Amino acid sequence: MALPLLKNDMFSRLQEDILALQGFRAPAGARRIDFGLGIMDASFPNHTFPTGAVHEFISNDPESAAATTGFMAGLLGKLMGEYGICLWIGTRPIVFAAALKAFGVEPHRVIFIDLAKEKDVIWAVEEALKCESLAAVVGELHELTFTESRRLQLAVEQSRVTGFVHRVNPRAVNTLACVSRWQITPIASQLEEGMPGVGHPCWRVQLQKIRNGEPGEWEMQWVAGRFEYLPKEAADPAPVYFLQTG
Repeated sequence: MALPLLKNDMFSRLQEDILALQGFRAPAGARRIDFGLGIMDASFPNHTFPTGAVHEFISNDPESAAATTGFMAGLLGKLMGEYGICLWIGTRPIVFAAALKAFGVEPHRVIFIDLAKEKDVIWAVEEALKCESLAAVVGELHELTFTESRRLQLAVEQSRVTGFVHRVNPRAVNTLACVSRWQITPIASQLEEGMPGVGHPCWRVQLQKIRNGEPGEWEMQWVAGRFEYLPKEAADPAPVYFLQTG
């Protein structure tokens, strides 16, 4: 009976060593953050949303960009906690700061930096990711090369800061060094019968790639400060086509 347990322990330690070599090393004494993602956690390495890593988000139209911003904000609220600071860097402001509060992000703890050129955005994101005192960094841009993404990933492997790269209308979906690729699209919200107004933000969440994990797709909404999964029959049944990746 002891032999299978020993093998399982050896396998677990070997898996942890491999993940650490690929940048998934949790700092000693680090507090595990509960993002409230539920069944989605099974897709992540160690069943935990990877922090201290760079995540890529792809949006191909303004509606998807808005949905992606909402989903990222829900994650940022958990990352930042009560006192964390986030830098949000881009070439033009596309975020209504006051709306972040609905996703658990205090707007006064987000520093928005608007730059004239994308080259400057990439440089600023890299430098910000080296700052250990930040909880997260968001970079909004169109294009990113593998070499540039590799520099971002190397920066967070030292600082343990979490980075979100939101690529809006990229010319091509190229291979990057980011640990994941996400695509968030809006779906119709559900209203209780007879109730006026609009429903909660609802998204189709595609995790198109994840290093040492399993891609997947979920239909979710943001309700009362947390993520919830939609019943299958409530979501728009329109087909979803995954982007071809290198």
